[in-house]
Amino acid sequence: MRALRAVRRLNGRCEGLLRHEAGAASESSCSAASGTSGGGGSGAARALHTERWQLAAAQQLARLPASPAARQLMQSALAQQRQPALGLLLRRALHASPSAADAIEVVVPPMGDSITEGTIAAVLKQPGDAVAEDDVIAQIETDKVTIDVKYTSPAPGTVGAVLVKDGDTVVVGQAVARVEQGAAAPAAAPSTPKAQEAPKAAAPKPAAAPPPPKPAAAPAAAAAPAAGDKPLRPERRVKMTRLRMRVSERLKGAQNTYAMLTTFNEIDMTGLMDMRNKYKDAFVEAHGCKLGFMSAFVKAAATALQEVPAVNAVIEGTDIVYRDYVDISIAVATPKGLVVPVLRAADEQDFAEVERTIAELGRKAREGSLSIDEMAGGTFTISNGGVYGSLFGTPIINPPQSAILGMHSIVQRPMVVGKSIEARPMMYVALTYDHRLIDGREAVTFLKRIKEVVEDPRRLLLGV
Repeated sequence: MRALRAVRRLNGRCEGLLRHEAGAASESSCSAASGTSGGGGSGAARALHTERWQLAAAQQLARLPASPAARQLMQSALAQQRQPALGLLLRRALHASPSAADAIEVVVPPMGDSITEGTIAAVLKQPGDAVAEDDVIAQIETDKVTIDVKYTSPAPGTVGAVLVKDGDTVVVGQAVARVEQGAAAPAAAPSTPKAQEAPKAAAPKPAAAPPPPKPAAAPAAAAAPAAGDKPLRPERRVKMTRLRMRVSERLKGAQNTYAMLTTFNEIDMTGLMDMRNKYKDAFVEAHGCKLGFMSAFVKAAATALQEVPAVNAVIEGTDIVYRDYVDISIAVATPKGLVVPVLRAADEQDFAEVERTIAELGRKAREGSLSIDEMAGGTFTISNGGVYGSLFGTPIINPPQSAILGMHSIVQRPMVVGKSIEARPMMYVALTYDHRLIDGREAVTFLKRIKEVVEDPRRLLLGV
């Protein structure tokens, strides 16, 4: 863009010079008609203006990006003796220069309504790298997601300059890189073994330098630590990511704001595991995805949320807002922190749709490609610490929601079945809720309903 403005400035100077010459020529004609002298003075003035203009144009030309086509046309324009040719050649240079006319800036894209800045997490392209449409130039880490800064033009180009570095704070609309469209990366000059060996053979062998003097031995007292001092132990200091800082603020804010209370129950997973083992192959064949346990818990939670609407509600000021839709957030741990993508309209999806959506959201979360919309608007959260072996725990509410369900690992435990003791696969579940809004009776009823549906999924078909 800087080169484009320079060429336009040259065009403007050329046109101004042409107008000046036209006026000077008119004055000269009038002087000649009246019989006065002074044409020599006008010619000297025009020559002085031409010389000054060519000097300024040469200085501007030196600042332009290296583009052979543009430079050749500009230099031809400067070499012309008649000024009218300059405007035409400059305009040709303006349209023929891919470096000057087609250099574009890659800027930080919009990152969401509530996000105005982020931190450069990685710069993936360097000056000289070729880029095509949708190539990622850099990645920006925000409070919620990692956003890709992409080259969006359909015309291929070459990265001319990278304007940021890792760790820089950037805002929406800020330039990240400059790409020269149509420019090719400079090819490396081929080298042959003979060409590499020739300089080595021609260069005289330098004389061996005398060995440096040996340093004096340090006193033994200085080498050994002082008596009573402990040796330093290694440690590392790493700056927290924006996502980690945001999660910390939200969780601490929830702890300070909510009157959190947790109720527990245990679920016998025998029925659900038997159903899964019986139909898992047919399920994969019919729907193209695996049958897991999360779909049963999501459907059970959706049913319970409809039956106990207070758990799906939220406090806003002095009002209670009851949501008549069910959007369930699924907590996913990633290397950069905890994210909670949202499963929209979970009550309207069947088991296969739930499993496919969870798998897709999990993949995006691990790749860092979740969008803001995919993590906004949940009404209830499910966190499955059991995949990491957690036996028992109390989850923290995900603001601004009012409750969260914690799943845990499945463990064989002795249980009384009828009049006998049997080993059963059992899971502890926990419901943390905001006691300002949800009473104990509602919380226990909600968790008991989840237990009933998970232990016998046929209830979903019968509506009981």
